[in-house]
Amino acid sequence: MVDFSIDFQDTKIAFADKTDAELREKYRLFKLMNSPLLNSIGTGAAKFALSLGLPVDGLIKKTVFEQFCGGETIDECQRTIERLARSGIGTILDYSVEGKSTEAEFDATKEEILRTIRRADGDPYIPFAVFKVSGVAPFGTLEKIGTGQPLDAKGQVKYENLVGRVHEICALAAELEQPIFIDAEESWIQDAIDHLATEMMKRYNTGRPIVFNTIQLYRKDRLQYLRESRREAEREGYILGVKLVRGAYMEKERERAEELATDSPIQPDKNATDTDYNDALNYCLDHLDTVAFVAGTHNEESCRMLARLLHERSIAHDHPHVFFSQLYGMSDNLSYVLAAHGYNVSKYLPYGPVRDAVPYLIRRAQENTSVAGQMSRELDMIERELKRRKR
Repeated sequence: MVDFSIDFQDTKIAFADKTDAELREKYRLFKLMNSPLLNSIGTGAAKFALSLGLPVDGLIKKTVFEQFCGGETIDECQRTIERLARSGIGTILDYSVEGKSTEAEFDATKEEILRTIRRADGDPYIPFAVFKVSGVAPFGTLEKIGTGQPLDAKGQVKYENLVGRVHEICALAAELEQPIFIDAEESWIQDAIDHLATEMMKRYNTGRPIVFNTIQLYRKDRLQYLRESRREAEREGYILGVKLVRGAYMEKERERAEELATDSPIQPDKNATDTDYNDALNYCLDHLDTVAFVAGTHNEESCRMLARLLHERSIAHDHPHVFFSQLYGMSDNLSYVLAAHGYNVSKYLPYGPVRDAVPYLIRRAQENTSVAGQMSRELDMIERELKRRKR
């Protein structure tokens, strides 16, 4: 067996496309985010200022927005798309508008998602498109479907409309042979999303993986769901497409379970989540002929393990059924080092009007503070790179 090593602490590669000024600005912002108190004050102030209609859009855009988003429009993202491409990293255009409630707003979001698919067509550096079902559908309707509640006549119309939007999005993706992710959401609407994703895969994944469902491994039942999904795909004769993530709704899930006095769907501890996540990676590799998957993770050990397994199994680093993915603005040491070693890597690049992107940005800030050591690791690497450049 050939020796395998990959150095995720290589800051020269990780920050190769960042100027000194950009690194210093990133350091200042991450330093702020690393303080739970300042983080809380900052996110609270942003929400309050926007609720009062204060003109803070420009300040947000020049700071946290620039670190984690590509722009307000697809065109504004072009510079970042090209910059990532020069390092061999793909872009996933993620229209990050949330909290809409009218049919007109859902239709407008659908049209924007269709634009991202058309923009990706023929561009090897935009390997995937993505959407959230709750972005094109009423949350309440999804909740009723997901929890088995009956729909009244108005609810039935809303459900038919949301199914139509999902079909239209996936049909265009299939027509242009543009793979697309359906993002995971809260457990009480996830069954409805899983059903739609499965129907889309049955229809469009018969020749190649087009539609990818997302599996959150911080849920206790998701590893088994992955296995069942693969067996169903094999029976039905289509390729299973999955994006594997740890998850993004942990606190909300636990609070709801406590309110309803039901068992939490969340794993008992981080170790259980890590074990299931890594088992899921192994399982997908074991069935690579019928499974295409994306390892959506900021966990260094999971990335190292998957890279090592590909190497040990003599699977090409750029196998079309295996991708790594991270969020733009985070974990550049993983993305850039993996790309430098020839692995398929992409970055989620959120975009949209500044005010509409604020809920996404606040989640990023809160998650970065809550993930043990995440900001400290980012800060340490930036500091080491700035010192290296002075030598």
